[in-house]
Amino acid sequence: MRSLSSLSTHYHYLQQLHSPIINRRFSVRPISASSASAANPPSTAEKPQSTATTTGLSIRKIPGNYGLPIIGPIKDRWDYFYNQGRDEYFKSRSQKYQSTVFRANMPPGPFIASNPNVIVLLDGKSFPVLFDTSKVEKRDLFTGTYMPSTNFTGGYRILSYLDPSEPNHTKLKNLLFFLLQSSRDKVIPEFHSTFTQLFETLESELASKGKAAFGDPNDKACFNFLARAFYGVNPADTKLGEKGPTLIALWIFFQLAPLLTLGLPSFLEDPLLHTFQLPPFLVKGSYKKLYDFFYNASGKILDEGEKMGIQREEACHNLLFATCFNSYGGMKILFPSLLKFIGQAGVKLHKQLAEEIRTVVQSNGGTVTMSGMEQMELMKSVVYETLRIDPPVPLQYGKAKKDLVIQSHDAAFEVKKGEMLFGFQPFATKDPNIFSNGEEFVADRFMGDEGEKLLKNVFWSNGPETENPSVENKQCAGKNFVVLVGRLLVVELFMRYDTFEVTTGTSALGSTVTLTSVKRASLD
Repeated sequence: MRSLSSLSTHYHYLQQLHSPIINRRFSVRPISASSASAANPPSTAEKPQSTATTTGLSIRKIPGNYGLPIIGPIKDRWDYFYNQGRDEYFKSRSQKYQSTVFRANMPPGPFIASNPNVIVLLDGKSFPVLFDTSKVEKRDLFTGTYMPSTNFTGGYRILSYLDPSEPNHTKLKNLLFFLLQSSRDKVIPEFHSTFTQLFETLESELASKGKAAFGDPNDKACFNFLARAFYGVNPADTKLGEKGPTLIALWIFFQLAPLLTLGLPSFLEDPLLHTFQLPPFLVKGSYKKLYDFFYNASGKILDEGEKMGIQREEACHNLLFATCFNSYGGMKILFPSLLKFIGQAGVKLHKQLAEEIRTVVQSNGGTVTMSGMEQMELMKSVVYETLRIDPPVPLQYGKAKKDLVIQSHDAAFEVKKGEMLFGFQPFATKDPNIFSNGEEFVADRFMGDEGEKLLKNVFWSNGPETENPSVENKQCAGKNFVVLVGRLLVVELFMRYDTFEVTTGTSALGSTVTLTSVKRASLD
């Protein structure tokens, strides 16, 4: 969530979950940065190498090209979606150019994006330039090289699309900070109540069918939890009823369709989804139902927005986006990932988590508290490791504000003012120069002093995990909220169960996680 919950979920909301985990090892390996060697000399078209001023790294011309206008971007789009697939698209080019920094086109290209040309960053050293707002601009880059129509959001440019230099950015981000602060005391009890209902539903289905799909019940629980914790309203008691998740999915799909593949034949899917944007009027009625719900539920927050100088209508559209696109979308991605990785890790990790969590909770009088969770070192590491290996927002962008030099591990590269920088986070956060066995899920990776030092290389929140959101940056306002709810899910799981088993797969809209067995907690 780049505004309230950077599990900011734009593209990844419906796409990142397409990567199935077949076993407990993550199968996609990162690309190691390497400069040109004797076996792969620089092109004669490159500048003679010189020394970067402060680091001693050699300046290298950025390899790669964009191809012919229209033809090149369309060819790259077909490689990205159909001929190679997303990960191979980046991997093959990095190997070809012997560099983790190179030029390429990013979808959707013609005729949706006016300029699909980007400089790709695949390593953990170059990637953080995307967070430096003194070097890059973030205006209208939330979804990348194109921006969905503002008709999807009531005619307003929402906080996620604003650069920190724009006056509205400060006011709207402060409004989200107020929302988070005002709901602080309700988060833990509402989470416990809502997800207890979720687990009861799953157990009932497991008993009757022998398995229980996590997806739809989780979607319902996440939306209900957010409505109750943030706004004090139970959706089932309103005109919205239980339609929230369905309406949200449709609304987001129409905005992100240019970045998605649904598994349709390419000759049908590409012109349908990737050539022209879907018209907003087709989901106008769905959005109106969501807007009415939030306008009626968020009176006190809207009052505070008026005090900040934000019109009620604009504030409501931003609250809807932050809650539905960012927070709900982020939880929809993060929670199945947590179940997937923890479930596949097996009984040994389950036993360790159960012992740690229950010991701390019992020492706090049987109550789950934020301070108590800070004492659960393994549990915290598991959440961070999930956010590292499967970041909810895989694609991040920034446009160079000035001529600058970026650095990979082995070389430096000159970037001109106005060029678009693009980072593919799933490779950057598996960088083998930073993370040992980075393609594997290592539950205790972030434990101890050495583990904590690695947190600065976890970027899921549109910034390093060691930093905090402010009105001056684009780190998600709900960074700490996201970590908190991830921790709460793991705590609730192991307060209730000794162990559980899952199967995972894929669907047209993402990953599927299915519970196949649970063993209730054997508490003393």
